[in-house]
Amino acid sequence: MSWDYLLTAFIVCVAPGIGVVYTLSATLGGGLRAGFWAALGCTIATVLHMVVALAGLAAILHSSAVLFQLIKFAGVAYLMWMAWAVLKDRGGLSVRPAQPAAASELVRRGVLLNMLNPKLPLFFMAFIPQFMPAGAGTPMLIQLGAGFTATTFAVFMGYVLLAATGRQRVLASETAMSWMRRVFAASFAALGLKLATERA
Repeated sequence: MSWDYLLTAFIVCVAPGIGVVYTLSATLGGGLRAGFWAALGCTIATVLHMVVALAGLAAILHSSAVLFQLIKFAGVAYLMWMAWAVLKDRGGLSVRPAQPAAASELVRRGVLLNMLNPKLPLFFMAFIPQFMPAGAGTPMLIQLGAGFTATTFAVFMGYVLLAATGRQRVLASETAMSWMRRVFAASFAALGLKLATERA
């Protein structure tokens, strides 16, 4: 596994997306523990997408416009629900200090959010082969997948630690809390709109 692969994987992971927004909102609402479970859920979804891609199912998804559209708009609907729930400061999606959601629920949300993005397996089909030497087989695929997974979790936990560090200052300010809700809601809505306009 080359350093240029790990650097590229880091850049891909650190770019704000669905997983980053969800992990940050979970951390602000429930603290370090909640952020950890949210990050784990997002990472599990990444692993599942890689398994799909490496098994060749991404090619099937790419060739089936109907299947792609069904998965895509299920993802859009879920993101829009997340935006509404954050804006209304509801339950487990609240960014107010409260009893955090159960670990299983935080993981489930992280998996579901990322699994409903049909672009991820297509991304892995295009991304990983660029770093495979000629003649490399399944062991190399597994190694590259494991490297990307480890990078993903490390980046998410970096975001969690940053959010946990400034959490008390944010929670102490009603103005900051109001703006955080709007920012997270707008982020989920923007990601939903972006997903809705993507093509297979």
